[in-house]
Amino acid sequence: MAEIIRMPKMSDTMTEGVVAKWHKKVGDTVKSGELMAEIETDKATMDYESFNSGTVLYLGVPEGQAVKVNDVLAIVGNKEEDYSALLSGAANAAADGGKAATPASAPASIPAAGAPAAKEEQEPVPETTAAGPAPIDAAGIKADIVLMPKMSDTMIEGVIAAWHKKVGDPVKANELLAEIETDKATMEYESYHAGTLLYIGAQAGQSVAVNSVLAIIGEKDADWNRLLKAHEAKGAAPAEGVKSEEKKPAAAPAAQQSHAQGASAPHETNGRIKASPLAKKLAIDKGVDIGRIEGSGDQGRITKRDVENYKPTAAPAAATKPAAAAPPLPKVVGEESFEDVPLSQMRKTIAKRLAESKFSAPHFYLTMEINMDKAVEARKSINEVSPVKISFNDMVIKAVAAALRQHPDVNVSWLGDKMRKNHHIHIGVAVAVKEGLLVPVIRFADNKSLSHISNEVKALAQKAQEKKLQPSDWEGSTFTVSNLGMFGIEEFTAIINPPDACILAVGGIKETAVVKNGQLAAGNVMKVTLSCDHRAVDGAVGSAFLKTFKGLLEDPVRILI
Repeated sequence: MAEIIRMPKMSDTMTEGVVAKWHKKVGDTVKSGELMAEIETDKATMDYESFNSGTVLYLGVPEGQAVKVNDVLAIVGNKEEDYSALLSGAANAAADGGKAATPASAPASIPAAGAPAAKEEQEPVPETTAAGPAPIDAAGIKADIVLMPKMSDTMIEGVIAAWHKKVGDPVKANELLAEIETDKATMEYESYHAGTLLYIGAQAGQSVAVNSVLAIIGEKDADWNRLLKAHEAKGAAPAEGVKSEEKKPAAAPAAQQSHAQGASAPHETNGRIKASPLAKKLAIDKGVDIGRIEGSGDQGRITKRDVENYKPTAAPAAATKPAAAAPPLPKVVGEESFEDVPLSQMRKTIAKRLAESKFSAPHFYLTMEINMDKAVEARKSINEVSPVKISFNDMVIKAVAAALRQHPDVNVSWLGDKMRKNHHIHIGVAVAVKEGLLVPVIRFADNKSLSHISNEVKALAQKAQEKKLQPSDWEGSTFTVSNLGMFGIEEFTAIINPPDACILAVGGIKETAVVKNGQLAAGNVMKVTLSCDHRAVDGAVGSAFLKTFKGLLEDPVRILI
């Protein structure tokens, strides 16, 4: 009997997983405990073993696509078993899975608002089915719908400042069609289509939403009314200001006004050169004086083609003494480029969890300078006898664990409706990986030696880089340490890693002038900043913890007791 395999929740913060690789395909047999897929979670890429035996009947998504937790991952059952009813009846089936299992059908419903308008033109009402009105066939209509373009990154609608063509006028490609007022400026819109202007979506002064109908251009006798109905039936928003009564072509007053303007110079009006924005930009890029170019457009307007075809002639000798020429500037040629990178599951979770932490937890920060002279000497002595190399980060972790044992009120977790006081000490250590940031946990750090901590940190960091961390490696921290000192960072603040109540940001050790016995001398100083969740930890509690931590590092022998 066929059974649905759902996307498992492989970590405490996982909301969806990406199928990195399928090890089985439809038609393959699979046994219980056999590797079926590799799934990328927000923490690592993990192997998924099947709990079912049988034949793979259905795979929910191809490799590289995400599946939400508890959505359909696959279906396993008997060979050639009909699983369509099982898939369509699954309460939480993935949307793609439902489409793959059932044949495509007509839209569930089409707005009935278009029905009365069809009656006005005395066209036959499309036959209806149980699924709703049949789609309108617009194939073969030799006309194009012109949509309102997005002319700026923040534009949501444009206002028609003026039409330069009226219904019935011929329109050429690259010819000025209208002036559109955006949220940034009033810009000229050139047509990308050639033909007759059959329909305008709004009169001058009215607004049109981005991607709504601006105009229709095509052959003179094209059935633009049916094309418009088909476009609206597909779910496109009708242009603002368009009413069903406006279906018969009529001369627009605004269009008449646009032709009533008096003619002036071939391509200049009141000192303003008549040229398209694209032509102006192209002229600047080519270093051409656009005032010397003869326009071939409407009323002598300069188009892109005019600039491209322009060949400068030798300038006549100056009759008068020329003004001092501006110093020549080098021509800088560059190309704008970018790449949109899809978010990994890890990056999505980092964004979600840290945003929740930053905006829900009231952070406050405590910064302290620590004299590291004795710590530097102690590390040198320890490394002479230690089986592994001890780093300053290892010493910081050990000192944090010892200080937490003396200040248990800092070793707490905020759980929303309650606060958990932890009697064990698990230190999370932030590790940078290519895809983002992971926080493996050193468990019972207060009971471990420096060499033990050093070995464990190195092993966990290696597993993090290789994406081999398991949930037991990253869950359960009670306090977090983030160290950027190795990158030359002197001081920074860190965002709390929930549900922890605190995180310690550790800067680099800097040799600087310090006061010793009333005299200036060279010394090694390290700055640390404690970020605290004020809901769980007060300023005095955090300050007392930092004071103890400072004392342990300034006299590191105390760490070993």
